[in-house]
Order: sequence, then C-alpha cells, then structure tokens
Amino acid sequence: MTTTEYGHEYGAGYGNRGGWLPVGLRAPFEGRAWREFLYVLLSLPLSIALFTYAVTMFSLGAGLLVTFLGIPVLAAALAGCRGLGAVERARARGLLRLEVAAPEPLRVGKGGAMGWMWAVLKSGASWRALLYSVLHLPWAVFSFGVAVTVWVTGWTLMTYPLWFWVLPMYGGQDGIQLYGDETHRMYLDNPFEIGVTAAVGLLFVLSAPWIVRALTTVDRLMVHGLLGASQLATRVVELESDRGVVVDTAAADLRRIERDLHDGAQARLVNLAMDLGLAKEKLSEDPQAAARMVDEAHGEVKTALQELRDLARGIHPAVLTDRGLDAALSSVASRCAVPVRVDVDLVERPAPAIEGIAYFTVSELLQNISKHARARSAWVDVWRVENRLMLQVTDDGVGGADAEAGSGLAGLAGRLDAVDGILVVDSPPGGPTRVTAELPWRR
Repeated sequence: MTTTEYGHEYGAGYGNRGGWLPVGLRAPFEGRAWREFLYVLLSLPLSIALFTYAVTMFSLGAGLLVTFLGIPVLAAALAGCRGLGAVERARARGLLRLEVAAPEPLRVGKGGAMGWMWAVLKSGASWRALLYSVLHLPWAVFSFGVAVTVWVTGWTLMTYPLWFWVLPMYGGQDGIQLYGDETHRMYLDNPFEIGVTAAVGLLFVLSAPWIVRALTTVDRLMVHGLLGASQLATRVVELESDRGVVVDTAAADLRRIERDLHDGAQARLVNLAMDLGLAKEKLSEDPQAAARMVDEAHGEVKTALQELRDLARGIHPAVLTDRGLDAALSSVASRCAVPVRVDVDLVERPAPAIEGIAYFTVSELLQNISKHARARSAWVDVWRVENRLMLQVTDDGVGGADAEAGSGLAGLAGRLDAVDGILVVDSPPGGPTRVTAELPWRR
C-alpha cells in the first residue's frame, strides 16, 4: 500500500527558518500549523455540503426503490460520493501532505448503463465514501469549534498588552472584564494582570498547533480508511506486481541458463566432437598427433564438466538440498575472493523455496564483494526472529553501495519483495557495508 505522509515539519524538516529555536516555539509560525488549521476551517463547510448531498440523494434513492427510478438515483448518489471523495483526497494531499491511493476502479461488465449502475452499487469503495460523507460532519463540527477556540483565544490573550494600550486610549475601555454586577466590576488593567494574561495566551498559542495536529490525525485516519484503497485491493495489486516480478525473474534465469549452455558447455562439446573426429582420421596416419588431439579433447571434457557443475550449482546446488544453508553458504564462502566467516544459527530448516532464495541472496552479495567491495574480510550471519528469516552480509570494503542506483542490488531487492521480503543496504562511503535481508519463515 502506498499511503505516505511526507515532510516531518515539526522536526528538522519543518523548515530551515528559525532552526536555532526549539520545535515547540517555532511551530505556531511554520507553514504546517497554518495549513492544518486551514484544513480544519474548510472541513466544516465542505462537510455540510457532503452530508447534505449524501443524505438527500441516498434518502431519495432509498425511497424510490419501490420503483425502478430508485436504482439510478442511488447509483448516482454513490458515484457522487466517490467524486467528492476524490476532492477530499486532493485536499488532504495539498494541506495535510497525505498521499492516499485512489480506491480500486469500477469493474464495469457488459450491459451499458445497467452494468455501470450495478458496478457502482456493488463497489465497497462507493459505500465507504458514503459513510465518510455522513460521519465526517459531526467530527468537522467538533474540530472546527476546538481549533477556532484555541487559536482565537491564544492570539487574543497573547496580544492583550497591545490592544489594552489601544482600547483605553481610543475606546474608553478599562480592559477585559472578568466580573461585573450592578455594584462591582473587575478588569484586567494592571501590569501584573496584563502580563499573566499574555503568558496564558502564549501557552495557548504554543499548544494550538499540536491540538490541531491531533484533530487532523483523526481526519487522516478517516481519509485513509474510508476514501483510500481497501487493504484487500491493495494486497491484490501487490500480489499482481510480485507475480510479474517472479515471472520476469524466472524468464531471466532461463535466458541466462540457455546462454551459458550455448556459449559454454555446448560450444566446448561441439569442438570436442570435431577434435575427436579429426583424431579418428589421423589415428592410422599419425598416431602421435592423434594422441595429442585426444589428450586435448580430454582437457576439454574436464572443462565442459566443470562448467556444467557450475551451472547446476547455480540452478540449485545439491549441497543445499542435502545439508541445508550452513553447508551451502560455507561452500559459497570458500569460493569468495576474500576470507568470509559464516555463522548460521537455525534450529530447523525453512521451506525449500525460502531456503533457495536465501542461498542465492547471499551468493549474489558475496559475488558483489568479490567484484566491487575491495574488502579484506566479510561476515555472513543467518538467524531466525519469530516468523522471519534474517540474513546479514557485512564487509570492510570501500562502501558506497546503493540499492536504488539500478545495480544488481535493485534486482535482488525486487526478488525479495516478490516473496514479502525486505532488503536494507547500509553502505556509507568509505565503508563498512552491511546488507540485511529479511524473508518470511515458512516451514
């Protein structure tokens, strides 16, 4: 699912202005506080419009269901709520910096207008948008009242010394009246009372952004939960994407195997057949030359067998099937260009598919160390944490590895993501490099 809130503006990313001030002091004067306050202000009139439209159209459609006219009216009500939901997502994106994926599109089958109406009526996103239109109004009334009260009270009290100086001079007022009856009146009119009033106002001003932020947190949850894509739909999209990655990866592996066979062992076997044919022809004429050619062919056979062994090991090594990750990773580490320490702490073996992915992940990382890291040593650690299989490959090389730069690490991350895995690369310039992979544990 791709719902993100970007720009932590109450922290270091809140803006460079006033970076020397504590966050609590500069928050009321930063853009995020005023955007969220504007969001709350706009929520009330928009929610009234949403509520009025939703209740009116739904009531009209439900009342007309005794006739055929109720179906198109109800479908129009739901479609309108979906459209207004898109407006709300845009408003949340612009003012709250909240990115919410659009809900799943309508799956309109055959049947023209009837098919469209049926698709709207059976869509869960349409009914969630209707529910949002109804539920958001009472919350908008509450948040509007709280936010406006806190902001207005805070700024009014904090600026009280200024307008206390203006009002008695031009309006003949004695200040804020705290109490009054027919005989007694109490005003905030001496320096101590004015200072305390301004201090209370400052507390209100400093707390107002955080109160408004807490209010808009509920709005974020409502927009995300009712106007975004459902978890099931998001999961389906992720699985479709992962399936595509798996298919592409399998196709790439098949092409690699075919290329290795064609350019390697197959070419050597063709040359071997030709050499043996020439040796057969020279056997009666020049036995010594034929013997040399047979000896060379014997060397070609050894080389071809080694290439076939390497190819088979690249597909799925027998040691992994027979003895598990510990022995298989130790075998890979022994072929690395630098000394590698392997520590596998597993009481039982994971599923063969997960075991194979873990093996090839470590193999790829060790190949990267051999080719690019310029390291003196490396470490491989494998362990289990609850229902996750953890892999970590560390080296003391030059660092600078980046999984998002289109390198082999990006392809490796895609393979892990296809099985709900994660790849995290920590490789500052100068090293060391630490790559952590996380896979689901399946028995």
